[in-house]
Amino acid sequence: MNSDTIGGNWKQFVGKAREKWGKLTDSDWETIGGKKDQLVGKIQERYGIARDEAERQYDEYNRTLHETDRTTAASRP
Repeated sequence: MNSDTIGGNWKQFVGKAREKWGKLTDSDWETIGGKKDQLVGKIQERYGIARDEAERQYDEYNRTLHETDRTTAASRP
């Protein structure tokens, strides 16, 4: 998988990510279109933070999201 592209179900990712980054607009999400670099740039722009911090937030969120998915899958019979 290309590390510049957000894997998995993009619509599901956006639904959950809107809660975390509520300042991003519908237009922002359409522009991002599953591209990590675009998402990090929009987080940086909308929240007025350094790129390193925006990348840290993305990485932490993505890691948490995948851990939640693994936990959910492991608990299924």
